[in-house]
Amino acid sequence: MQFTKAIHSKVGVGRRVPRQAKGIQRVDLTYSLLASSGVARDINRDVVLELIRKRQPVSRADLSRLSGLQPSTISSIVEQLLQEKWISEGAVVRRPRGRRPTLYSLNSGMAIIVSDVLPSGTIVAAVDLNGRFLSRETLPLIRDPKRGTQALIEVMRRMIQSLPEKSFEGIGISLPGRVDPATQSFIFAPNLPWHGFDLKREIEQSIPLQVEMDNDANACMLSELWFGRMDGIRDAVLVTISEGIGSAILANGQLVTGRFGLAGEFGHVPIDPNGPKCGCGRKGCWEMFASSRAAVDYYLTLEPKALRPTIMELLQLAEEGDRSALKALTYQAEHLGRGLRNIVTTLSPEVILLNGGLTASWQRFGPIVVREMAVDLLAGSPPRIQVAGDAELARLRGAAALVLQRHSGSSRTSNSGSKKKNTEQPPKTVLIAV
Repeated sequence: MQFTKAIHSKVGVGRRVPRQAKGIQRVDLTYSLLASSGVARDINRDVVLELIRKRQPVSRADLSRLSGLQPSTISSIVEQLLQEKWISEGAVVRRPRGRRPTLYSLNSGMAIIVSDVLPSGTIVAAVDLNGRFLSRETLPLIRDPKRGTQALIEVMRRMIQSLPEKSFEGIGISLPGRVDPATQSFIFAPNLPWHGFDLKREIEQSIPLQVEMDNDANACMLSELWFGRMDGIRDAVLVTISEGIGSAILANGQLVTGRFGLAGEFGHVPIDPNGPKCGCGRKGCWEMFASSRAAVDYYLTLEPKALRPTIMELLQLAEEGDRSALKALTYQAEHLGRGLRNIVTTLSPEVILLNGGLTASWQRFGPIVVREMAVDLLAGSPPRIQVAGDAELARLRGAAALVLQRHSGSSRTSNSGSKKKNTEQPPKTVLIAV
């Protein structure tokens, strides 16, 4: 789990750690804050919550052993998490001698409303803390942002009312554009006509839950971190392939957002100045050659009388031996690999995760992508390419992870409508003596 606090290590505050090399390291005080006891307590709390998520069901003794924290500290944190309803007590372990420990797991009674907004439509779902889907509904996207948001709110309300036994922690939204992490405003959406609309404010005025939003690629990366296979991986790039090309960057174990949340917009890096005009206003952007939309557009130049297929229909045509479909998807795969080559040159990740579109026929088109990516690398071996989980599920689970990582320490809201937000902003860097 990647929390917003600066320390993400599983080493808790107060645990003895190996002595570092002598000397004074440079610290940028512009982005630093000396840790108070409250900050240290919050970090330890997040470490324990992460361990419960990964090891559940787990006892207090095991949490102390795994975290290195004192048993008294563990007991205090567990009592806090129980009071906040993040976790629940389970079975008592029977042993021939000694005290019988109680096992703890994430609270199955807590849920999150999530939404995946795409140019082609919107999905709304309720998800529990373990990523299990409790309810799900699809609705068409309304291009007018005000009307579209009202339709989204009505579905969310119905979903909350249909699950009266659940306590809802918040709302997470995955978007095909960029969200400023400081203001949570929707600032860049070339493929969605909702640019500049205050989606967060509109929903929070109607539903008494805190809303968290982010780019769909960042949401997918969070899904892999929270529910996926990223243990031990510190440097990775996740690329989403749909109507456009999105990407998220994990550097030294931290999700990189950049100024205004715009880091990782490789899809809008021009690769051909004479190429077609992109929705962002530039010509020849990478997504105009490597996205699902690009493959469909190219197919229609080869088959001008054909009805416009979806990307899944195009992949099916290719599997059935349609030459034009094969040519269009090969064209997409080649350009996808060439763009990944630029990512390798720029960031040198150990893993590149691909999500959506072409990955549904990876056995056929994956070798083309890998071959193109590996051409003329500056040095060393190419990174491992890994197909991420189901694109739709990843975006929805990532939207849930947005809520979990951004206000794991804030007061939650039940269906009764009372709400209390944590208004304190976490420091950008935390300095703690250990």
